[in-house]
Amino acid sequence: MQLERYGEFPKTLPVIVEEDMFLYPFMIAPLFVSDEENLKAIEVAMESQDKLVFITASKTSMLGESDTGFYDVGVIGVIMRRVALPEGRVKILFQGLSRGRLLNVESKMPLQGKIEPIISLPFDVARIEAILAVLKERLRNLYNISQNFPQDLLKSINETMEPNRAADLIASAIRLKKDQAYKIFKENNPEERLLSLIEIVMEEIRAQQIQKEIKTKVNSQMEKVNKEYFLKEQLKQIQKELGGDVGKDAEIEEYRQKLEKLKNKMSQDAYKEISKQIAKLSRMHQDSADANLLQNYIELVLEIPFGLFAQKPLNIDGVEKQLNKDHFALEKPKERIVEYFAVRELLALRGKGNNNENKGTILCFYGPPGVGKTSLANSIATALKRKLVRIALGGLEDVNELRGHRRTYIGAMPGRIVQGLIDAKEMNPVVVLDEIDKIHNSFRGDPSSVLLEILDPEQNKEFRDYYTNFDLDLSQVIFIATANDVSAIPAPLRDRMEFININSYTPSQKEQIAKKYLIPQELKKHGLQNSEISFSPSAVKMLIEKYTREAGVRNLRRRIAQILRKVAKNILQSPQEKVQITSKNLHEFLDKIVFEFENANKNAEVGLVNGLAWTSVGGDVLKIEALKIKGKGGLNLTGNLGDVMKESAKIAYSYVKSLIDSGVLKVDCKLIPQTPKEKEENIQPSASEVYNRLDVHLHVPEGATPKDGPSAGIAIASALASLLTNKKARGDVAMTGELTLRGKVLPIGGLQEKLIAAYKSGMKEVLIPKKNFERDMDEIPQEVRDGLKIHPVSEFKEVLRFVLK
Repeated sequence: MQLERYGEFPKTLPVIVEEDMFLYPFMIAPLFVSDEENLKAIEVAMESQDKLVFITASKTSMLGESDTGFYDVGVIGVIMRRVALPEGRVKILFQGLSRGRLLNVESKMPLQGKIEPIISLPFDVARIEAILAVLKERLRNLYNISQNFPQDLLKSINETMEPNRAADLIASAIRLKKDQAYKIFKENNPEERLLSLIEIVMEEIRAQQIQKEIKTKVNSQMEKVNKEYFLKEQLKQIQKELGGDVGKDAEIEEYRQKLEKLKNKMSQDAYKEISKQIAKLSRMHQDSADANLLQNYIELVLEIPFGLFAQKPLNIDGVEKQLNKDHFALEKPKERIVEYFAVRELLALRGKGNNNENKGTILCFYGPPGVGKTSLANSIATALKRKLVRIALGGLEDVNELRGHRRTYIGAMPGRIVQGLIDAKEMNPVVVLDEIDKIHNSFRGDPSSVLLEILDPEQNKEFRDYYTNFDLDLSQVIFIATANDVSAIPAPLRDRMEFININSYTPSQKEQIAKKYLIPQELKKHGLQNSEISFSPSAVKMLIEKYTREAGVRNLRRRIAQILRKVAKNILQSPQEKVQITSKNLHEFLDKIVFEFENANKNAEVGLVNGLAWTSVGGDVLKIEALKIKGKGGLNLTGNLGDVMKESAKIAYSYVKSLIDSGVLKVDCKLIPQTPKEKEENIQPSASEVYNRLDVHLHVPEGATPKDGPSAGIAIASALASLLTNKKARGDVAMTGELTLRGKVLPIGGLQEKLIAAYKSGMKEVLIPKKNFERDMDEIPQEVRDGLKIHPVSEFKEVLRFVLK
């Protein structure tokens, strides 16, 4: 125990509290002391004859705690030497003698306490030797895997057979927590001390094995990284010597980083395809013919906005407000658009926003040019805070324009859909497919088949572009198509769309549009102010009636812009007072009057009837003229008529003949040319001779304009009936309707445009098919219904009662 020569124990000794560790009896250790309490304890020890001191550790756990703040066990030792250091610090050389226990604290400054040695209990030598053998074997295992276990200490442990010394040596060599060290330090049973150390050593062995495995993996990975680094550096130097691009690796690494950022936002197929192409590019020499094409591909597909969506939630109030702000009239179309988005908003609110039900129908706005089809789509995009992508399909023949070109072709590019997504920088823009009725088939493929895949909600979730070579989800895109003629759209495409008719504007509606929208917008474009120019209502009305002929307002905008250009020029050349544009001086700013409607004739004429027609620019009044000449009963048709209209004329002629034969119509026999014998005998020819002695010439003026359709049937029949009966036809009545051989009047299309044309031309009465009257009158503007007396007819005999005088 080495304490016999130091007198009787327990005895009072100064106490030094060490912060971080326990000291053991066999140790000779230097200690650096700076705090006041420990310095005073050292002075007391040095002044005593034996220079004994008790060193313990500050406590950090609940084990063995008391109110003193340090452990109640420690080492009893002697101070061999003391050296003063700068700043009041002291270095001592301490030798441990024996483990001790603090019985009680006798003074706090300096800290002193009653100390007694820890006496070891008797033990079974054979059992201790067996435990020591096991412990030493475990220590050798620990030594083999740990670099922190000193070899000299292992040798000392192997040579000692004293259990307490062996326990102290092992405890000092292993990194023990304070609570573990405390338990082993205070224990006076050698067997328990050694068994506890066996458990600790085995835990340390497991910890060292895990650390070794981790280090092996880390070192292996580091070796791989270092190997790749050195190989890449060598490759760079080789490329540099060969004139290669050293920055290529940096670019490829940048592509990889971009791809990893998008990995969770794109499909697995897209990630694999792009990753494969990046790897392929990394193996290519920069001067390779395919390297530049492949690099263009990678840069382009990484610009596709995977996972980026416009986040503004649907709000039909906002959509309705924006539509009313940007468009005058068009009540029915605006109502249908709001209904369409109301369904989408309701599905989104009820948690079904990602279901196929939310994809809905593809809207198609159809109607004459200039009535606002594309601008309605613009308003929808503005209200939804989404980007607008416009794809013009007019004259499109190449299917690859939509689906993209395969990368094997020179100059391959992605399709317009993918390019539109890149330009919009979001995956759910509003895409306007403009003029969908003007696509054409050719040897380059059928574009309508690609449009089927794009527009069908069941297919566009996996739209494959030939250039990208992976699927894209178009299900969140809002597609809106526009067309002038629905019949020209392929039938399968029509089946996927819901059509919203954008009708012609009435003159009063055009006046309001010019006043509220066109004039203010054009003033802003031309740098003019309201204080510099004004339009009188009569001038606007004349612009609409005399200088434009259209269903929409596009040409009206051009005419207004033409006037403003001249005004801007006059302001710069000769500043003047406010310019007043009136109906009297309008001719000074525009060319001569271009269009005039065929106004209703006040006087009735024989063989002249007003028909109504639909054209691509709206409705029009057709003057149908019939003339009889001496001949052999033939029917001549002129006026650039189409096949259907020619057939309508033949049907009308046959039916009028049947009415004459049945006596419903009476022919004026005095108008039939007489034979010489009839003249000599003063005999009037019979009514049936009209077919053999007269030719009928039917003409529709403006012969340069093609005309076709069955809706002029009753108008042609009325002109023929007027001609053959020599009765005048009213000039203030217009009509439209298809005629059958039995004299039935069938319904027609384009009723709104035709009635607007009749209203513009000053007609008083209009005859329309009865079925149109029953189902289409609610779509006719109130202004037109109030200005016309509209008569429904179901048979031609009813028409005759209104037309012939």
